[in-house]
Amino acid sequence: MAATNKQEIVDVLIVGGGPTGLSCGIEARAAGLTYHILEKGALTDSIRRFPRSMTFFSTPELLELGDLPFACVETRPKRTEVLVYYRRVVDYFDLKISLRCTVLGIRRTGDLFEVESSNGIFTARNVVLATGYFDNTNMLGVAGEDQAHVRAYYEEPYEYTRAKVCVIGGRNSAVETALELFRNGADVTLVHRGADLGSSVKYWIVPDIRNRINKGEIKALFNTVVQEIGAKTITLRNSVDGSVDTIAADYVIKHIGYRPDEQLLRSSGVTVDDETLVPTYDPDNFETNVPGLYVAGSVVCGCETWNIFIENGRKHARPIIERIAAGSR
Repeated sequence: MAATNKQEIVDVLIVGGGPTGLSCGIEARAAGLTYHILEKGALTDSIRRFPRSMTFFSTPELLELGDLPFACVETRPKRTEVLVYYRRVVDYFDLKISLRCTVLGIRRTGDLFEVESSNGIFTARNVVLATGYFDNTNMLGVAGEDQAHVRAYYEEPYEYTRAKVCVIGGRNSAVETALELFRNGADVTLVHRGADLGSSVKYWIVPDIRNRINKGEIKALFNTVVQEIGAKTITLRNSVDGSVDTIAADYVIKHIGYRPDEQLLRSSGVTVDDETLVPTYDPDNFETNVPGLYVAGSVVCGCETWNIFIENGRKHARPIIERIAAGSR
């Protein structure tokens, strides 16, 4: 641990300033506990980095925190509306949060935790990891994946106009990216290892993507995996018949999922399943195998990131804080 000034001891230190972390802060405040939220980026940084034109699947009431109403123009909110709402939440509840504060390590010493960060050492009786997964992308594990034209994140289509773009994946992110690229002049090939689009693709965009595929406006290669990525090409293998083909690709955009910060979990003493990366925790109160260390939000689902969203992740806060509050009495 770095030799820096220690902060005051708080009842609960919350790592992560996304919706789940904010919800934990709201519950801690309501319970009369001392708390502090640490966020390594901007407020709700993962949402800030979502595609700029994104529309959420959820309706606004499912994204609300602390019973603070969320009003938006249409039935489903846009990314910008969500960002504005969560900033209003922080101001309304006057949440104690340190932004641009990266957690480097967590160590339990006796009855307390010492949390090393880029802003010094924080000391707490309990720690909640609400770190999500968006910063850690899954890898294809193929040659050429580390090149600059291979992207793990997508913001907007304009860079890709008149370029050949290969989008890897078959769930919502891949489908929405492919459609937006097509409508802004890109030559799009959608590559998915499954036999068809993912079953969770938003129902209102399924007809759109199927029409584009049927008309040949977006090329779709199913049962297909990536073998190698070249400077201007991508080599693909059909997993059914074994055939291999190399096509032109100016850019490759990977939408193949994310994973939690396994290193932070393990270094904190949390037992993690080697295959799923699901941490060991009590499903009733989300306490891990390390007493006083809790997980909340999408970090609890490991690589199975389709199981936890803002709607259900925000609900983890109350049982966690109730457990902590009961132990502090």
